Amino acid sequence: MRAIKRAFNVLWVPVVFAGLCWHFAWYAVHGPRVGSLARDAKAAEIAAARIELARAESDRDSMERRVAGLRGDLIDRDQLDERARALLNMVGKDEIVAPYGPGRQLF
Repeated sequence: MRAIKRAFNVLWVPVVFAGLCWHFAWYAVHGPRVGSLARDAKAAEIAAARIELARAESDRDSMERRVAGLRGDLIDRDQLDERARALLNMVGKDEIVAPYGPGRQLF
């Protein structure tokens, strides 16, 4: 019995320390906010958000180019004519109308 008490007194500190080390190592990998698995998931979300941002910026740039053609002293007559005909739903006598399917946009 005395040998068991002596072994317990000698080993309890290293066992507790090893348990704490195991706990923090596990949390470093599987933790919900600081773990490496969570970091990988956040990196994937960031990559998807950057792709969406690039798509939105390209859409914005194309819209800005179209608006710039309708503003100022240098009005693009073709673009102005196209936009006016689309808004008024009119065509010229010598033009052919090609209808677009539902859900598709001309611009």
